[in-house]
Amino acid sequence: MTTRRSIVWLASYPKSGNTWTRLFLANYLINASKPVPINEAHRFAMGDAMVKMYNRVVGRVIDQHDLALCLRLREPVLRAITANGADVNFVKTHNARVAPDGVPLIPDHHTRSAIYILRNPLDMVLSYARHYAITVEDAATRICHPDNGNLPTETTVAQYLGSWENHVLSWMGPPAPWPRLLVRYEDLLDDPETHFGKVLTHIGVPIDADRLRRAIRYSSFDELARQEATAGFVERPKEADRFFRKGRKDQWKTDLAPELAAMIRQKMGATMKRYGYLA
Repeated sequence: MTTRRSIVWLASYPKSGNTWTRLFLANYLINASKPVPINEAHRFAMGDAMVKMYNRVVGRVIDQHDLALCLRLREPVLRAITANGADVNFVKTHNARVAPDGVPLIPDHHTRSAIYILRNPLDMVLSYARHYAITVEDAATRICHPDNGNLPTETTVAQYLGSWENHVLSWMGPPAPWPRLLVRYEDLLDDPETHFGKVLTHIGVPIDADRLRRAIRYSSFDELARQEATAGFVERPKEADRFFRKGRKDQWKTDLAPELAAMIRQKMGATMKRYGYLA
């Protein structure tokens, strides 16, 4: 079977704007007269960790806690995604661009391009703690740890994150035989028309100004939070009370303990500075 390089990765560390970006793209490309329901986001851009895809590939319910099995199934799962013949398949991932046990999680032969969404770790760590229902201290330790990852759940296989810095460098550091676009979460907040416009240009979609503004409005945090309050969100983990909050920047200045901010800067300051998060 020939492989197709059709996957456009929507890649990020958790709680960095991946779902927001997916819902913007869904609203722009579908171009409906009302917002795309948040619980249909997976129809537009599937997640690469969903257990149901692994079950479908092997024709039975797998043990998602069998890490070796899930790694062996990674290639068949990606091959199944690209087998639909589409020129582009958007796939959400929180995996670093690494190869645990020699298995590349982001193989070049399936990859068309990547959009990497980056967020200041000083803000991201606060959302990360709420999302996983852990203390901010624990969250800060995890995002600085080179072996950080997401354990399997009822619906997902393990995800290999590494530290925030490891993650960024894995995607943006080594050369790649496919184009990459880095988009900062903060720039999407400050100037969504310009920076979501760059996302559209990257995937080769013409920009229509009215359609762009409508898609931004339909994927605003107020709209996403309203939908979640009304219908819930299937991607919200059981531990979290909400998925969509305010999505603001610079909350760390009032909400993050100074000693934790100092630790994150000390451990990952070089990469933070490179991307404009340290003066």
